[in-house]
Amino acid sequence: MIRTARMHRLSCWALVACTGFALATVSRVTLAAVDHIEVLDRKPYQGGKVFPGVGAYETIHGRAWFKLDPDNKANARIVDLKYAPRDSEGQVEFSTEFVLLRPTKAVDSTLLYDVNNRGGQISGMLNFAIDPTRTPPFVDTGFLQRNGFTVLASAWQWDVKPEGPDDHPLVFTPPIATDHGRAITGKVANEFTVDKPSDTASFTGIDGRAYPLAIKDDPLAALTVRARPDDPRVPVQRSLWSFVPATDGQASTQLRMHDGFKPGLIYELTYTARDPYVVAAGVAGIRDLLSWFRAHPFEGAPARKRVLLFGASQTGRLIEQMLYDGFDLDEQQKLVFDGALSLVGGSGRGSFNHRFAFPTRAASLVLDRDYPTDLFPFTTAEEHDRVTGQTGSLLARARDAKGRSPKLFFVNKSTEFWGRSASLLQTLPDGSTDVATDPNTRLYLFTGMQHLLTPDPMRGNTVNCSDPIDDLPSLRALLIDLDRWVRGEGMPPASAYPTLASGTLVSVAQYRQMFPKGIGLAAPDNPFAPDRMDFGLRFAAQGLIDRLPPTHGQPYTVLVPAPDKDGTDLAGLRPVAVQVPLGTYTGWNQQSDASGFGWALDRFEGSFQPFARTEAERKSAGDPRPSLEARYASRAAFIEQTRSAANKAVAAHELLPEDVDDVVAMQAAFHDRIMAHSPADLSCKYLWPDFHP
Repeated sequence: MIRTARMHRLSCWALVACTGFALATVSRVTLAAVDHIEVLDRKPYQGGKVFPGVGAYETIHGRAWFKLDPDNKANARIVDLKYAPRDSEGQVEFSTEFVLLRPTKAVDSTLLYDVNNRGGQISGMLNFAIDPTRTPPFVDTGFLQRNGFTVLASAWQWDVKPEGPDDHPLVFTPPIATDHGRAITGKVANEFTVDKPSDTASFTGIDGRAYPLAIKDDPLAALTVRARPDDPRVPVQRSLWSFVPATDGQASTQLRMHDGFKPGLIYELTYTARDPYVVAAGVAGIRDLLSWFRAHPFEGAPARKRVLLFGASQTGRLIEQMLYDGFDLDEQQKLVFDGALSLVGGSGRGSFNHRFAFPTRAASLVLDRDYPTDLFPFTTAEEHDRVTGQTGSLLARARDAKGRSPKLFFVNKSTEFWGRSASLLQTLPDGSTDVATDPNTRLYLFTGMQHLLTPDPMRGNTVNCSDPIDDLPSLRALLIDLDRWVRGEGMPPASAYPTLASGTLVSVAQYRQMFPKGIGLAAPDNPFAPDRMDFGLRFAAQGLIDRLPPTHGQPYTVLVPAPDKDGTDLAGLRPVAVQVPLGTYTGWNQQSDASGFGWALDRFEGSFQPFARTEAERKSAGDPRPSLEARYASRAAFIEQTRSAANKAVAAHELLPEDVDDVVAMQAAFHDRIMAHSPADLSCKYLWPDFHP
């Protein structure tokens, strides 16, 4: 069957070129839960550029249509699917946009599914190398294309709001649950802060949208304020604030306050909402689209034999949610992906599969601690919570009939141990004992790195200069390791994660005792430790929240990586910058008093403190760490050690040969900037001297 359709404008993502209008081809083949696929547009990638050994690429923009059977066992965990509108066959129908970047000629290509973060593709960052002399400081290396990956992304999340008029994220429109045609209502809560005094403020999460009010301007809606998460909520008089009508046809996402909103305070809006989305239909859409592509030839290309997932931060957590809910298996109980790399997801899953879910929300030290983000179980092998009596495993529903599950890389950085309770992937919930990982799972710590690199010479709202280590060379190596493992071409590096048994996973009190004193960094004492929470009797089985806010129980025990003598974490995959260091790299950075939350750690930033240049400077400052002069006989000696460390990392499959020269050059240039940086200059400009945001 062929029909035509008009195509709306595409996003300009890192890997996808914008296109205009085009005719659409429809391929109608019922397979799994995909009913049909519309090809809306296709065009050459980067003007038909040829990548050695692979050839040219093309970008295909399309739409997939799904039909889900609410009575199918594979769909039983999709909350509220049974309340979604059905067609004449009793199926729930919906669609999603997708973007496919693929070689134009037949090659043995692995399909890399980009679990896009808040509507924007993230796998494109794997292509980039850092050049601090450029603005922005990124150079496209074509890594994914040179290695023949086919990259697929699709819309799965509803609560994404474009940042500006030129921003066109992948946004999913899920079915709306109703009670036999009558609107379903329920209480929702929205926590928010402001960076500066303002008369208006958004009450949604990062780039988020809101559920509509059940009653216009809801007079019973409540706004509260408090200084810290555990403080009592203080009501704000209803006459002092109001909803700001939206101008985009969506539900209101802003409030106006008579006396203005102020930094350093946690505001919470609670109201009765209507029309809950069947949010996990978007997650099932990922499942079924992958099932379709790995079983069905598409536009002249054969079905893909291998499928990998890549997700970072929010979408790293979504990968964990998919495993927990068994969405790695299609309706025929076949694996839809062979491997997954979950980056900086911490210990949590997320608000992805319950009534009135907000995917964009994630618990942190300051905000969103009442959302169902950090829920038991956390480990890939079975664990037991002595406090609640629960027993479980993240992979309990993730295995096919033969007991197979995907090959998994859980990759966290030092920041996730302080801000996202990443130790819970390794220990029992009380922190008493290590838990063995599933044989098909690897846990990696990228030592000394922060959540995501922020190449900005300004401190922003933090006390210390941010951590400048580039994670992309390590990420590229791990993706190739995962692909080789799935291909059956070799085993990946062993897990490299701090453990209790090795003495590299310690309490915060122990960390503070071990951390070197007098180096210009003060070790913190307040990591994010999620509480055991009770959302009501119907939450676990039905995904319905009856207690809002939830009842908070005993917090989980969070541990952190032990520091070495310089203050950088001891365990993990230690990048070249840590093996041949120029300073101390940590996963934490205190917020400044100016932010209003000087008591808290920043959500995303780590810290860097350079070594003294000379022994004289070190002694004058009282710094216990050996100086650069004492560590390296000369600049040439530093570069020689750096290259040696890089070559050893290549041999260990922790770095690709193609990245060695860039890593060495980056470190050499950083060495020069530190040597030219006066200790009297307390600014962070030497980290990224030529970057102008």
